Amino acid sequence: MKTVIEELTAVMEEAFMAAGYDGKYAKVGLSNRPDLCEYQCNGAMAAAKEYKKAPIMIAGEVADLLKDKDIFEEVNSVAPGFLNLKLSPVYLADYLGKMGKDECLGVEETGKGERIIIDYGGPNVAKPLHVGHLRSAIIGESVKRICRFMGSEVIADIHLGDWGLQMGLIMTELRKMKPDLVYFDEDYTLDYPKEPPFTLSELEEIYPRASARSKTDEAYKEEAMNDTFLLQKGDRGRTALWKHIMSVSIPDLKKNYEKLNVSFEVWKGESDSRPYITDMVNMMKDRGYAYESEGALVVDIKEETDVKEIPPCMILKSDGAALYTTTDLATIVQRVESNNPTRFIYVADKRQEMHFTQVFRCAKKTGLAAPQVKLDFLGFGTMNGRDGKPFKTRDGGVMRLETLLEDINDEMYKKIIENHDADENEAKETAAIVAMAAVKYGDLSNQATKDYIFDTEKFTSFEGNTGPYILYTIVRIKSILNKYEGMGNSLKGLTLAPALDDIGKGLMLELVKFNQVMINAYEELAPHKICAYIYDTANAFNRFYHETRILDEEDKKKQESYIALLIVTKRFLEKGIELLGFNAPEKM
Repeated sequence: MKTVIEELTAVMEEAFMAAGYDGKYAKVGLSNRPDLCEYQCNGAMAAAKEYKKAPIMIAGEVADLLKDKDIFEEVNSVAPGFLNLKLSPVYLADYLGKMGKDECLGVEETGKGERIIIDYGGPNVAKPLHVGHLRSAIIGESVKRICRFMGSEVIADIHLGDWGLQMGLIMTELRKMKPDLVYFDEDYTLDYPKEPPFTLSELEEIYPRASARSKTDEAYKEEAMNDTFLLQKGDRGRTALWKHIMSVSIPDLKKNYEKLNVSFEVWKGESDSRPYITDMVNMMKDRGYAYESEGALVVDIKEETDVKEIPPCMILKSDGAALYTTTDLATIVQRVESNNPTRFIYVADKRQEMHFTQVFRCAKKTGLAAPQVKLDFLGFGTMNGRDGKPFKTRDGGVMRLETLLEDINDEMYKKIIENHDADENEAKETAAIVAMAAVKYGDLSNQATKDYIFDTEKFTSFEGNTGPYILYTIVRIKSILNKYEGMGNSLKGLTLAPALDDIGKGLMLELVKFNQVMINAYEELAPHKICAYIYDTANAFNRFYHETRILDEEDKKKQESYIALLIVTKRFLEKGIELLGFNAPEKM
């Protein structure tokens, strides 16, 4: 269904045209002075220039044509030429009632026909998830859900870091630890062991140790680079070791993403792009896109409109080795072949913007991505500690994601036990749900591109713009509805009535913004807009709750209308948090 703004603009267009003015001036928007009106149209100001007439005269003529429209409670022309609008309570209740009955809550599926591959996550195998992986997972999951809700077909690909020097480092360190492993014996011809020669905890210790040593021991680093080279050339023993690394790492990664309520349809990595690289590089050479520069193979991607220098996209290094640009371009080839998407969305640290500019331009220039295919980069800022620096452990190390979540869970558990006499197991289950909301909402309520402070105390608060506050509001509504049913009433067949006061109307006015918010969140890939919507809605509901006798209301029809409003409010809030990637408990 059309948004309220679209319906108001259509009525306004008719009035402008009936008054002899161009309908293009009739655009309606939310009021920036909610103390004066709910919506406004400023078109008379712009029309005055074309029609050489005072804007207040134009606004007055249009207002006279709108005064009898059922959609409005008030229409006022205000100097110097504003049209201030208030909606009719009857129209508002009717519109919200239709939204509440609609499966999509009044949202038109504008994404239908779009097939999107969204690339987020991007962890390296053989390494535990740390806090640096949090934003990609949380933002990517929410964007995926938003796009699906808007009707798009969405395929989520984790794009593992499962190739490159890190693998060589692990293999070199393994050889130092266990020199007798058959994987390093060139004369070994039998089948390799089915069980890996390390545990997950051992593997997680190997990489940091190897990485640290490679920074000070040049000979060690050369060995690691050679192991990487042999792996990439298909060495039998190293390939078998690589498979062991994958078999140990991936189940653990899946378990940790599951704890975050984050999921992927595709678990491919850099290694899956390797079979596509040779043909892709040959095509770029044959068609004259790629040329040698200082021994490396590059593609020029600068454009006349560039205001800053955009370096050529390097396809192969001077020694013939592939780079991240190579594997990312080959991954586009693979994804086009497998899924033929109409759009790619990459969610990654905003410091990778130049990399993706190079990859996207090269993909378009060389025809790897068709002209009509959209390539979008959603770059996110840094998650910082309260000192304003990148989030670390107390001793200065990078905090494991598992540890961070446990800390938040513990903090929520303490607060729940302090505030309520709850069963221990039930309190722990509730704490886990609320902690997830605290973490995700704390991240998503910030614009993705901006850095933000991860403040445990603030994020776990039950007051203010936080996940726990939103959940507490939903649980409060659930409690009222349960009590209403407990009084022998049914929640079915209830009808919204026009609001009787400004507080009830204020809640309805917040709720009907949902479809417009969803359009904006989808077009801008902006989960923070949904956060702002549910926070404003929660505030409006809590004002309504404190000022209205709901369960004590003696007028049955009035009470039924209140309950109908609560049911709709709950649906919108629950849909909002679902799109953000978390849910609400039954009790708090």
